[in-house]
Amino acid sequence: MSIKPPLTELDIPTSEQGFYRGFAKDVAITSKLLVGALVLWAVAFPDQAGATLGKLNGIILASFNYWYVYVVAFYLLLCLALALWPASGRLRLGLPEDRPEFSNFSWFSMMFGAGIGIGMLTFATAEPLYHFASNPSTIQGLTEGGTAGNVRAAYVWSFTHWGLVAWGCYAVVGLSLAYFAFRRNLPLTIRSSLVPLFGRNLEGPLGHAVDVVAVVATVLGVAQTLGFGVDQFISGLVRIGVGDWLQSTDAEGNTSPTMMGIIIALLVIMGASTLSALSGVGKGIKWLSNINMGLSFFLLAFFLIFGSTFFGLQTLVIGMWDYLVSIPGTLFNVWTDDGTETGAALAGWQGGWTIFYWAWWIAFAPFVGVFLARISRGRTVREYILGAMILPSVMCFIWFALVGGTAIDLELSGAAQGAILNTGQSDQLFAMLAVMLEPNLAWIMSVIVVVLLLTYLVTTADSAVLIINTINAAGDEGPKARPHILFWGVALALVVGALLVIGGLNAVKTAMVIGALPFSLVMVLMGISVLKAIWRDGQRERAGVPSTADEIA
Repeated sequence: MSIKPPLTELDIPTSEQGFYRGFAKDVAITSKLLVGALVLWAVAFPDQAGATLGKLNGIILASFNYWYVYVVAFYLLLCLALALWPASGRLRLGLPEDRPEFSNFSWFSMMFGAGIGIGMLTFATAEPLYHFASNPSTIQGLTEGGTAGNVRAAYVWSFTHWGLVAWGCYAVVGLSLAYFAFRRNLPLTIRSSLVPLFGRNLEGPLGHAVDVVAVVATVLGVAQTLGFGVDQFISGLVRIGVGDWLQSTDAEGNTSPTMMGIIIALLVIMGASTLSALSGVGKGIKWLSNINMGLSFFLLAFFLIFGSTFFGLQTLVIGMWDYLVSIPGTLFNVWTDDGTETGAALAGWQGGWTIFYWAWWIAFAPFVGVFLARISRGRTVREYILGAMILPSVMCFIWFALVGGTAIDLELSGAAQGAILNTGQSDQLFAMLAVMLEPNLAWIMSVIVVVLLLTYLVTTADSAVLIINTINAAGDEGPKARPHILFWGVALALVVGALLVIGGLNAVKTAMVIGALPFSLVMVLMGISVLKAIWRDGQRERAGVPSTADEIA
């Protein structure tokens, strides 16, 4: 059978005039209707929306736990195989003469800021502390919660959730998109990555459906991230003295943002992010990414010098070793409710933590993946995968070890006396600063954290708005998207606000887990598709058949 050149054209129908000029109307309008319907449903029928989302979430966590565990294992193993496979690792994401547009520092800054920055500020303290108190080892009676003997187990799970798997999910989407957009000159949109499997069928309803699924998953995944960020941003504003009216406290002493607090936070965040998005990736987003990376290094240096340095560094080294050793066991492990108390507790813990995280990374993957592809042109497949997986993972490990390790050490030594452990997760970083420092210095550091958090929030939101418009516009980032940037900035704010109002962060989590499920299948197909493309390109190279758009032209 003769080997043919690859498909280098995908005719996605776009409107030629009017408000949707340049946009794939079927994708753009359907996406807006679905997101708008979610907002209206949440606002008009909050109790019904909360109950329905909760039931769907329960069904998914009970019925698709194996699916989520195995698909993320597939994503991770696929990335490692492509990086190590000589035939694929040397391929460039672009034409042979293409070189990276951004410096390594800017590339890493934008990648990290868009991928995990917000969640890291919340969970670098909160997650090690939570697992320090309770994790599968304590449930099985292997360690005792809240003791020094439970620190290593706490970090195995913290690193598992924020390590290679998260970035493997992002890398699969980004690699697939970059490969087909820059080597084949196909549109920078999700459907293009499935061309080797479905060909020109993607020009019609099938392709529209793929892109709509990606947009909805992106909105819900970003809403999850922004939800955590808004919660912590409000806690920070209260800590620096803006006003207690931003939060309310229930009878049990738990705090939550008030309606006015949510509105104020979203106006500030989404207003700034929309202005940044209008300036594009090369200006506002790059500038903000470099700022938040600089502030991140400053905050890390602070904890390295003034935190529990020895404890944190020891935790980092031992924790990374324990994590790497644990990967074969944790990657495919699924706990099910076997009718015993321990089995039920383990299944519940995995559903609330591991499965939730896997769904979060999948829902976030279309956003981060398109963004990674956009900023990675000219890099080799090996450079891209190793850079996109290992460097951000190590950065997360350092944060969790130095920041979370300081919090655990303060609790173990008795210096904190429960002041950090017993506060809400959004306030734990600020509570730790209050324990470590005298009031004036604690206030200054809290202001720096609030500013850093705001830059991460703005970077994530403005990047998401641009990515959503890129997908809706059949991969085009042109200036025609400007009116739609305003729409999606408002839409994101409304989704976050509506879900926070009907059920707080739990409602945001639930909607995100549901939205991630269909896109997880799309990601499996993307992985198979890019694997097939690389294999076929190798055959084309040996047969002297062109495999890139410039060779075919």
